[in-house]
Amino acid sequence: MRVVDGDSLALGKRRLRLKGIDAPELKQRCSKGGQEYGCGIEAASFLRRLVGNHQVVCKGEGIDRYGRDLVRCSAGGVELNETMVRSGHAVAFGDYVLAEAEARSEQAGLWGGEFEPPNQWRAVHGGLNEDFHSGLSELVAMLRRLFGV
Repeated sequence: MRVVDGDSLALGKRRLRLKGIDAPELKQRCSKGGQEYGCGIEAASFLRRLVGNHQVVCKGEGIDRYGRDLVRCSAGGVELNETMVRSGHAVAFGDYVLAEAEARSEQAGLWGGEFEPPNQWRAVHGGLNEDFHSGLSELVAMLRRLFGV
C-alpha cells in the first residue's frame, strides 16, 4: 500500500480514496503565522507517518466518479480518515464533522492558519473535481467505464 497524497492510497494500479475527507492537493500552499508552507505535502507526509510500516486495512464503501474505491482505512489501530480530519490535515467532506469541529477549536493543522478549502483550490488550479461521496458517484463511475469517458 502506497500513500499518494493526503486522502488517497494506491494498491498496485488500484486507487483508493479515503471516504468523507478532503486533504489539500500536493501542490497546494497554505500559511501559518505569516509563513507559507506546502500544506498538501504536509498532509501526505502525515498520512505516511500514520501508515508507517503497519498493515493497512480498508473497507470499501463504493466507487467515486473517477473509478476510485471509496474506503475507510485503519493502520496500527488508528482510523486514518478520522485522524486526518481530527489532526487538521484534511477537512470533513460529508463525514467527520465532529472531528473537524474539534480540530477547528484547537486550531490544529490547517485550522491554525489560513488555507483555501481543497475543492476551491482545485477549481482554480485544476485537479479532479470532487463531489461529496455519495451513491450517485458509483453510477457516474460505472457510466464512465462503460462509455470510456
